[in-house]
Amino acid sequence: MAVFTDLSETDCAEIANVFRLGHLISVIGIADGDRETTFLFRAEHGEFIVTLFETGAEPADLEQAFRTMEKLATAGVPCPTTRRTDMDAATVTVSGKLVAVVSFVPGSPVNEVTPARCRALGACAARIHQTLARPRGIVRADLPRGAVHGALNRDNVFFLGEAVSGVINFRLRHDDLIVSELAQLLVSWTARTDGMLEECLAAALMHGYEDVRMLSAAERRALPAFVMAATASSLAENDRLDEIEANALRAFLSVRVGFGVGSS
Repeated sequence: MAVFTDLSETDCAEIANVFRLGHLISVIGIADGDRETTFLFRAEHGEFIVTLFETGAEPADLEQAFRTMEKLATAGVPCPTTRRTDMDAATVTVSGKLVAVVSFVPGSPVNEVTPARCRALGACAARIHQTLARPRGIVRADLPRGAVHGALNRDNVFFLGEAVSGVINFRLRHDDLIVSELAQLLVSWTARTDGMLEECLAAALMHGYEDVRMLSAAERRALPAFVMAATASSLAENDRLDEIEANALRAFLSVRVGFGVGSS
């Protein structure tokens, strides 16, 4: 159970009051996360996720994440809505910890990855990249940079049926080559244990992505190499060092040959 800091009734009432949640009905600890304590508050004005940041959180960094979520929500990307105080603050301090409140999003992470879910995920990722893109004239023509989510893994994307119902955890948002996050997405969601990408899943994800945002010719050529790098990084993080060379090469070839990306 990832509840590191207990909240007293007084603490809960203070949070409900300062974030204007209305009369508090129930509070449930959520067994999730390893750096925060998370609660579900059921209140007069709805259901809310309350997060106590245990370590390493700075108000300015959190504010960037919340502003990103607000921009994306306005553009129709399914993500939590930030709850703010009367002073327009997204965080307050309770029991010595920074506290933030966002709306509850329906759905849950999934174990079964299907072509339909991959297509929906690709389209959602493209909307994130498109919404956060730099203004025209600043983007380099070869490999565009822009703001990326930073952790579009299976823990941070919720589904209802085959549709993406919510994207959470924008704390790792940063500027990067956009194709780099697309490569990480392909590896996280469509890679087999031998490094090859599952062709039907990877193709569906790419189709969904390019339904919204077309890759440039340079991005298309570069994608296999970024997939190879993302595969190697994932294996290294999981201490599968002996598999890096063979699996990363398989990942490269499965993108370049398997569904035609990078060959033009």
